[in-house]
Amino acid sequence: MDRYETFIIDVYRKAVEYEPLSKEEALGILRVPDDYVAFLTHFAQKVKRRFFPENEIEFCSIINAKSGACSEDCSFCAQSKFYKTPINIYGLVPKEEMVEGAERGVEFGANRYCIVLAGKQASPEEVDRIAEAVREIKEVEKIPINVCVSAGTLDEESLKKLKEAGVRRINHNLETSKNFFPKIVTTHRWEDRFETIKRVKKVGLSTCSGGIFGMGESDEDRVDLALTYRELEVDSIPLNFLMPIPGTPLENAPGVKPLEALKIIAMFRFTNPKAELRLCGGREQNLRDFHGMATLMVNAMMVGGYLTRAGRDIRKDYQLLEDLGSRRKEEVLS
Repeated sequence: MDRYETFIIDVYRKAVEYEPLSKEEALGILRVPDDYVAFLTHFAQKVKRRFFPENEIEFCSIINAKSGACSEDCSFCAQSKFYKTPINIYGLVPKEEMVEGAERGVEFGANRYCIVLAGKQASPEEVDRIAEAVREIKEVEKIPINVCVSAGTLDEESLKKLKEAGVRRINHNLETSKNFFPKIVTTHRWEDRFETIKRVKKVGLSTCSGGIFGMGESDEDRVDLALTYRELEVDSIPLNFLMPIPGTPLENAPGVKPLEALKIIAMFRFTNPKAELRLCGGREQNLRDFHGMATLMVNAMMVGGYLTRAGRDIRKDYQLLEDLGSRRKEEVLS
């Protein structure tokens, strides 16, 4: 074996024993030559198999329940009020639409459904309406799907209210490293998001927090984000690859090439072996013909579209699972 093969096997052995990787080791994963990506993917898949059921993939879906006119200036986002982008702007949708979104998720084959709101923080009234919709989904309609919520920097009272209604997981993305964050967002602090995740854990809810890659961040930024999630022991990590949106400051950002994306996914798998990794926004455009290799390393895919962009034909995702010999996860928590 040469030094790169030896290195990959060494980090694999640490990951399956749940030993933390150093920053240098995590950087080394991102910097292996492209010739070793298949070897890297193989061992990342073995790490996944160590902690999760073999060949099981979860489908998750979302609803853009409140769109646009956002007070925050996230440079990647079409929903910020600071940028002129071609999106629909509307307030929180009625309870019935949130329930219908859950039904559509089940039709797609999703077993997880996230209600997503634009804005820094959902108001108490919005939290109440979301809670009503969740109770309708879980108790009245008994729709067989796990419900998550993404509604900004929620306080402890709001989190407890959502938990009582039947929410089991909260999404709140750090997006990037603490160091790079001020170059992407100036209207709130990275620490605000970090503390929100800690509150989610405190009230006993499952945590879902991810990042966006291709915004101009460095390898060090990508590793710092991954190691932060290891420190927090986040349950689920959505991996998004920038889809540059005309009118936003990042409309000409560099993006991510397919082999680069595979290395990022592998690095997150080795550094966070017990976390669910999710392929989300930008997976189609950035992974292209390497979509199958990426799927071998992750636990889930977002299907049915994203907040302001359409996703790929769901039939392609079902075909991908069949081609990989994988099965769709169907477990739904009470």
